[in-house]
Amino acid sequence: MIDIGQTAPDFTLPQDEGDDITLSALRPKPVVLYFYPRDDTSGCTTEAKDFSALSDKFAAAGAVVLGVSKDSVAKHGKFRAKHDLQVKLLSDEQTEICEAYGVWAEKKMYGKTFDGIVRTTVLIDAVGTIRQVWRKVKVPGHAEAVLKAVQAL
Repeated sequence: MIDIGQTAPDFTLPQDEGDDITLSALRPKPVVLYFYPRDDTSGCTTEAKDFSALSDKFAAAGAVVLGVSKDSVAKHGKFRAKHDLQVKLLSDEQTEICEAYGVWAEKKMYGKTFDGIVRTTVLIDAVGTIRQVWRKVKVPGHAEAVLKAVQAL
């Protein structure tokens, strides 16, 4: 489990636009890393659209916004195109990064128990330190709250 003040676990993951992204290579930009369960579900779509709608403001603040799920790069590409998303989507099909960040956990839905991604957002500063963690995110208003935290860095 990650926490505020720790160095963010570094990673390299494939993105929907074809290139791999390495977290440490993005320095000195702050990074918003949001983990979401699945492409094209209602909550995940709303969250991605909300971050996309604010992408210019995140960019003006110097930040990079990255969405991470277990879905494949191909599925991410379709999701991004369908909803004209402005954020980069990374594929963690083996869940190694999700596990490193403590967002891969047992979940319950409709009486069934399964492993999956717990919706979580991590704000990483320009030197790679975790500055804020939002766990079990409720989507409405979340992107705006994250933007305010980025602007306060």
